[in-house]
Amino acid sequence: MLLEVSDLNVYYGAIHALQGITFGVGDGEIVSLIGANGAGKSTTLNSMSGLLSSRSGTVHFRGDDLSLATAEEIVDRGIIQVPEGRKIFGTLTVMENLEMGAFTRSDKDEIEASLARVFKSFPRLKDRQKQLGGTLSGGEQQMLAIARGLMGKPQLLLLDEPSMGLSPILVEEIFAIIQEINRSGTSILLVEQNAQMALSVANRGYVLETGRVVLEGSGEELMHNPEVARAYLGIGD
Repeated sequence: MLLEVSDLNVYYGAIHALQGITFGVGDGEIVSLIGANGAGKSTTLNSMSGLLSSRSGTVHFRGDDLSLATAEEIVDRGIIQVPEGRKIFGTLTVMENLEMGAFTRSDKDEIEASLARVFKSFPRLKDRQKQLGGTLSGGEQQMLAIARGLMGKPQLLLLDEPSMGLSPILVEEIFAIIQEINRSGTSILLVEQNAQMALSVANRGYVLETGRVVLEGSGEELMHNPEVARAYLGIGD
């Protein structure tokens, strides 16, 4: 297993945000976390990337315990998060944003190769590389956020709500790109409000409710689970 999370407990002050969650991501997998607002999905990703500290539990990546690792150390290990809300640098150009994504790397030739792969996946960004990030459309900003994450050469990419605020056509385009990234060898942990899309691309999924994992299974199994269909897919009574 690439990522193994066991009995993780995270607090915001007195609020018990993650209540002993356990899950994993295998090599080459897309794993989706679904649930209502406040279920703990983003908190889970922030814990994986070192932005939040856990009270107890363990996080292992390729067998190494990352529970006490700093955010920078976690990036160096190959876990990179694309945050909710894109959070690109609006006053920097597209190219400068991409260069920021590679700030921990010193392998110049490999950075150039990563840039070429990014521009192949996101040709619109190549056309706009001198444009300020803040002047891009919402869909282009989401593409830039994902591309910036890829410039860090992730082994595991954490995606937090990549379809937020996008039109249905752009949502389909973003998810097609996510699948392409996965096919190229990058494992993905995906947090997404659009449960239908999230489960349709997932090898496996977990349903979170108030900080607990309440269901797990393959993406297909969860899509056909009556409880999931009713609560998250708008299907059924």
